[in-house]
Amino acid sequence: MAAELHPRSGKLIGLSNSNRTARRNQPVQEFNHGLVLSKEPLRDRDVFTVRIDKKVNSWSGSIEIGVTALDPAALDFPSSATGLKGGSWIVSGCSVLRDGRSVLEEYGRDLDQLAEGDRVGIQRSSRGELHLWVNGQDCGAAASGLPPKLWAVVDLYGKCTQVTVVSCEPPPPSAEKETIERDEEVDDEEEEEEEVVVCGVREDAGITALMNVAAMNGMMNGDEVPELSCSHSRPDKFPNNLEPDTVLTEHQLFDVFNNAIVSFYRSEDEGGGEDGGGGGGAADGGSGGGNAGTDTSSRNDRGSNSSGGGAANSDSGTGTTGGGGSGSGDSGNTNSSPASNGGSGQGVISGGMTTNDALLFHEKCGTLIKLSNNNKTAERRRPLDEFNNGVVMTNRPLRHNEMFEIRIDKLVDKWSGSIEIGVTTHNPNNLDYPATMTNLRSGTIMMSGCGILTNGKGTRREYCEFSLDELQEGDHIGLMRKASGALHFYINGIDQGVAAAQTPGVVYGVVDLYGMAVKVTIVHNHNHSDRLRRNNAIMRALSPDVGRPRPALSLTPDPEGPDRLLFHPNCGQKAAIIGDGRTALRPHATDDFNHGVVLSSRPLRSNEVFQVRIDKMVDKWAGSIEIGVTTHNPAYLQLPSTMTNLRSGTWMMTGNGVMHNGTTILDEYGHNLDRLKAGDTVGVVRKEDGSLHFFVNGVAQGPAAWNVPPSVYAVVDLYGQAAQATIMDDMVDLPPLPEDSSEGPTAMSPGSPCSVGGASTTNDLRFHQLHGTNAVITNGGRTALRQNCRSEFNDAIVISNRCLRDGELFEIIIQKMVDRWSGSIEAGVTAIRPEELEFPNTMTDIDYDTWMLSGTAIMQDGNTMRNNYGCDLDSLTTASRIGMMRSASGDLHYYINGVDQGVACSGLPPDVFAVIDLYGQCVQVSITSSSGPLDNSLCTSNITEKSFPIHSPAGVAHRLHSKHGKNVVLLGEGCQAVRVGGYAHGIVFSAKELKADELFEVRIDEVDEQWCGSLHIGLTTLSPPELPSCPLSGLSPSLPQLRTKVTWLLCGSEVRRNGVLQRQNYCCSLDRLTVGNRVGVKRCSDDTMHIFIDGEDMGPAATAVAKNVYAVLDLYGRITAVSIVSSSLMEDMESIKAPSLSSDSCSEGEEDSTPIREVEAEPCVLVPTVMAFLENHGKNIQLSNQNLTAARVSSYNQGLLVTAQPLARQQLFQFQIDRLNPSWTSSLSLGVIGHSPDRLNFPSTACCLKRSAWLLQRDSVFHNSLKICENYGPNLDTCPEGTVLGLLVDTNSCLHLYVNGMDQGVAAQDIPSPCYPFIDLYGQCEQVTIVTNNMPAVGGESGEPRCQGDMEKADMVDGIKESVCWTPPPEVNPNKTCEYQALCSRFKDLLTLPDGYFNEDAKYNLCYCESCHKLRGDEAYYKRGEPPRDYALPFGWCRFALRIKPHCEVSNALKKWHIAYHGTSVGALRRTLDHSQLLPGTSSIFSVSPVKAEGPNGYSEPEENSAPGREVPRVRLSPTMRYSGMEIFAPKVQFQDPRSHRCHHAQVGFQVCVRPGSYKVGPQTLGNTEPLDPRFSNSEIEWITKEQGGTLLYGLLIRVE
Repeated sequence: MAAELHPRSGKLIGLSNSNRTARRNQPVQEFNHGLVLSKEPLRDRDVFTVRIDKKVNSWSGSIEIGVTALDPAALDFPSSATGLKGGSWIVSGCSVLRDGRSVLEEYGRDLDQLAEGDRVGIQRSSRGELHLWVNGQDCGAAASGLPPKLWAVVDLYGKCTQVTVVSCEPPPPSAEKETIERDEEVDDEEEEEEEVVVCGVREDAGITALMNVAAMNGMMNGDEVPELSCSHSRPDKFPNNLEPDTVLTEHQLFDVFNNAIVSFYRSEDEGGGEDGGGGGGAADGGSGGGNAGTDTSSRNDRGSNSSGGGAANSDSGTGTTGGGGSGSGDSGNTNSSPASNGGSGQGVISGGMTTNDALLFHEKCGTLIKLSNNNKTAERRRPLDEFNNGVVMTNRPLRHNEMFEIRIDKLVDKWSGSIEIGVTTHNPNNLDYPATMTNLRSGTIMMSGCGILTNGKGTRREYCEFSLDELQEGDHIGLMRKASGALHFYINGIDQGVAAAQTPGVVYGVVDLYGMAVKVTIVHNHNHSDRLRRNNAIMRALSPDVGRPRPALSLTPDPEGPDRLLFHPNCGQKAAIIGDGRTALRPHATDDFNHGVVLSSRPLRSNEVFQVRIDKMVDKWAGSIEIGVTTHNPAYLQLPSTMTNLRSGTWMMTGNGVMHNGTTILDEYGHNLDRLKAGDTVGVVRKEDGSLHFFVNGVAQGPAAWNVPPSVYAVVDLYGQAAQATIMDDMVDLPPLPEDSSEGPTAMSPGSPCSVGGASTTNDLRFHQLHGTNAVITNGGRTALRQNCRSEFNDAIVISNRCLRDGELFEIIIQKMVDRWSGSIEAGVTAIRPEELEFPNTMTDIDYDTWMLSGTAIMQDGNTMRNNYGCDLDSLTTASRIGMMRSASGDLHYYINGVDQGVACSGLPPDVFAVIDLYGQCVQVSITSSSGPLDNSLCTSNITEKSFPIHSPAGVAHRLHSKHGKNVVLLGEGCQAVRVGGYAHGIVFSAKELKADELFEVRIDEVDEQWCGSLHIGLTTLSPPELPSCPLSGLSPSLPQLRTKVTWLLCGSEVRRNGVLQRQNYCCSLDRLTVGNRVGVKRCSDDTMHIFIDGEDMGPAATAVAKNVYAVLDLYGRITAVSIVSSSLMEDMESIKAPSLSSDSCSEGEEDSTPIREVEAEPCVLVPTVMAFLENHGKNIQLSNQNLTAARVSSYNQGLLVTAQPLARQQLFQFQIDRLNPSWTSSLSLGVIGHSPDRLNFPSTACCLKRSAWLLQRDSVFHNSLKICENYGPNLDTCPEGTVLGLLVDTNSCLHLYVNGMDQGVAAQDIPSPCYPFIDLYGQCEQVTIVTNNMPAVGGESGEPRCQGDMEKADMVDGIKESVCWTPPPEVNPNKTCEYQALCSRFKDLLTLPDGYFNEDAKYNLCYCESCHKLRGDEAYYKRGEPPRDYALPFGWCRFALRIKPHCEVSNALKKWHIAYHGTSVGALRRTLDHSQLLPGTSSIFSVSPVKAEGPNGYSEPEENSAPGREVPRVRLSPTMRYSGMEIFAPKVQFQDPRSHRCHHAQVGFQVCVRPGSYKVGPQTLGNTEPLDPRFSNSEIEWITKEQGGTLLYGLLIRVE
């Protein structure tokens, strides 16, 4: 058979290379219509093989391959291969479909994962089976019963865009032999897994190879190789002569065992025992041999016979054998294992029959369940309407040690709760299915959420760290009843431990598709990760050093470093290990961003630094490398897509935070890993004391976690941008670890939680590493939290790491609370040392040497000794501080928010430890510094002295009052306020009443984007000294609700009095404020309230304001921290004086300068200045030409740039597009921002700017990423090279866009001053240059006119420029990039009109599509001729200029004619062009109508010299193509675009010059009567002429739909 493709193919396919190569056209725009078939039908055993030549990343899915009985010569090709019917088998991904319906899931290799260069083939075997071949490897039978005449099918779908046929021939003999042997084995289609019985005397090739290796090693060592006894189903012990030595390394043995006995044995915990074992039939049909009748128990569940004869008896205890074969049936042994889980394989029954005992779903199920896929898949119907009645059970009881595993296929977001899984003793045939399985009150054990329910009641509240409610689609859940009766659950292959100790012997698996869970599928363990775990179990059983850390496996061990740190060969799906195990990489880093997890080959030793260097980065993704440690052995770990998804035994540094088991424990830890570049290094070390430290470029980042267990493996996650990393062995450059980790490192990187500059001493008080069961210590021992806080309320006692000194304050801050429980934190002291304390459920259970405060009660040794103490711990909220101090006299004092509550009790012994019980509502606390400032990296707002440096400049006249909202903390002597929790309760007051004309002003220091809303500011008559003591739990949560006294405030842009709206749109909204903005309030002497934003007075906001008022602020929503910046009164008064003429207060380049407003005078205006780009820009931008030229040097985004100077009012900022790259889609965008760009953190694209940003993108206008206007100006994506774009803000604060010097109108209003223009070099646009030759502001004297050529008076009528005869200069003509004009041009070429009819200068060809006419700035209507008459531009059409006769060109009379349009047919074009004018009787029948003298229209007069009844031909014209272009005048014709092969409809017409007086104006005579054009009435829309020579053809018009 010829290795060629059939010439007929999908409509987007192009064939080449003698029909051996197929390519899908338009691969980025289209993902289907890529079907190709073989030229001839397949011969049996021929493998039709193609090579993947090219892939793109635009789509999901990839190549699909299969066979079809449909003849390609007569086939109507569908869009994809899965649409083929009538006998078609297609392999798509890892599924097999027949006639579009799935018949087999999880088959063979996943075709979507194949890369360029991989080969894939399809074969029909001589038995009529379908086989898939990938890179020369047979994936087994995919389907059977295929008809004899089949064509190969290849679908270039999704990512796959080009393939080449490489061969069509039978496979090589070696590969075919393996296939034949495998075909002769029994492949149980329902079990989907190959299992083989091993006997010591069996002549199997794999075992023979194994024994030969063992014998070879034994003989080389001079030892004997003992025989394997037939009485054992697997060797439990292997002799020491199989230990790896110099003859065969461990790695080589590992490979031999993997290839020889991939699935033969199970690990110890999967059953069998020493008494198991029985003979098994030979898989290749040979003799099974052996002692057939001697076994009293068998690991087989079904008997098997060899081809030598003998019957299989599935009911007897032992099988009957014959002809040397051996068989066994169900022995009744409760310790037997199924074939699907480590037992012996299914044997071949005489006569070729196969057994079928697969684990499936029972046909009887819940009322809403639908079963499919041979009862392997269950789906709940109406998932958006019903949430229960989705119970399914297995078709048979589970065997001991048999894994019942399902995969979650589909979830919905509508309900709470999700899948539940477990076992039940109820037979599904006799069960009346309940709505949910937890309603069953007998014989049922279910896992629900993260707990265990027995007979519907909770028996274990927190069984594992995983919650079934949090699992996603694709996750696996399994369960297994061990032979001992213990029930275990597995999540994604990880054993969660014993869920129930004693489970009945006969149980069915049960799944409840509840709530979010909609669809699941039973998974049979045949995937790669399961095989890897089994192979490793084999190696663990064969290895004499079980449990010891294994050195790195290498074919050439390094004798100098046998224990060298390397990467483990078991790595993520998209990762690879190279360089002798020292380098890890993601080979296709631009295609995938995750599945790049790699682990060290052995556990880290204490104080051993594991450090890697980043070798390669890609710019495509967000995020980057992550590093950490895990307790999981890489040999047995099913690697997740990202390591932070692992919920047990894992600590990872990601970004600049630290995560433990997928939960963030440190928000701001150290240097941000996402900002690292190629060549940077990261490292991790576990110290002997159990603390975990990270390094970035050799700089220690401080302790990240405590109590990390020993024997942890290093982990590197090549995530996002990180593509390759190499282990660094040279530790010379690393600084030594600090001796005392509790003190923190001496050299800290910026942002380290311990890097508090200037601290002379360090508080060494920490939480002790010993604590209650549910407590977790993080943040270097300074933070304690209760895990599982919504399911556990106690067992969370923490204690200080040392005794308290006399007079020493131990203070903590409450950081997190839940509202689920009653009761809250308890605090006190104990004389019991932590090492001697057996931590109880609650500390009040201790009956000796303990003093505690619980609520308002003081308790000693568990007994209440005093009630109604000065404070109530149960009433404290987030951000409250609690302190304990033992005085020198032995008295215990409590402090609440720094206030001493008095003596609680006396007579305490000298050496006491501080105790905190995280009970009930209290979840998380952190130790504060006794000197006042907090030292807490976990707090929501990261309130530390290093986060908010305290600056108290001389002249700052104001302070904040000590009375404030309960979520506020004051720093810096009352100059700074920080909201530490929630979004409200952030009200603060000025310390004193404001004097007349005294400005109270603050600067915004920090915002939190997770909240909405913003700062509120105003004046209030409420006197803070009259408020109760802090914290002010009774104070209103937000300022608009403060109504106890009269309060005037600004909320957003609204002015309110006591919450009642007084005025709208007072100023720009406070919601736009961000870090660095200033806002102030002033009560003026005229009793008005004025608001100042960035120093600019917004005018009077309220009148009749009382005299005795305080300034009031509300740190609400986004705004979390402010600091006072207002100066003294005298300085305020001086600042409002007008500057002198020599003053340079508005000089160029002054940082953060604000125009100074003169009292009762106009503000200082920015003067036009030379513009240049700012050095702060997107990371892919490179500046040149004195910062006037900007180019994007890589990728398609990260190209934001902004001007260094603000844009003055009426100043036109212009730049030119220098270079476009057609490889990308979309193009530049531009706009202005209303804040200083000096510290702007540039996002990847301009559409991510969401604060005070106005953006022009395509033909739309956006404000803060929200679209506010559509169809504005031209589509910026169509601007060609050479286009000059400009921005201008007029005196009314309106933003204008200029295109080639033409104003496109107002784009946005209320633009603040100052504002800065920005440009986003996105997609096609790669370089721009600022135009510097247009400095004068708009409205002054302009320079050269935009259009070249002499302008006649006739060209300008009523101030409107004629643009039909005069076009823009060639350099700004967008024609060369207009796809619509190119399409119209291709249609014109199909008309085969002579080129002599058309003007040779293409610049006179104009496209009137929406983008082009907006780009030129065309008006819709113009005037022309003498006398002037209106005409409309032909929007939607494309004009091709016709050649005009020379005598007409030089005649000025032509410009005095009027412009009109004439619709015609394609057939009449040539005759019309031949005469160069519209002649009666020569045009189409639609345009020249024979009309009687007495016409029906009423306005036609009889011709003077005509006889009654004579027909006079006349030509219809119109001043608008909306009439002449109607289909009745210009009929549509269909054509196929020669480039895209798509079909379109086209119309044609003419633009003509008409001599005035040669036509009559009248109403429309044809078509509908609805108004067609707003400028022309239907009574004047038709012009009639009968004069020859009265019209002159000016241009051919074409419109394509």
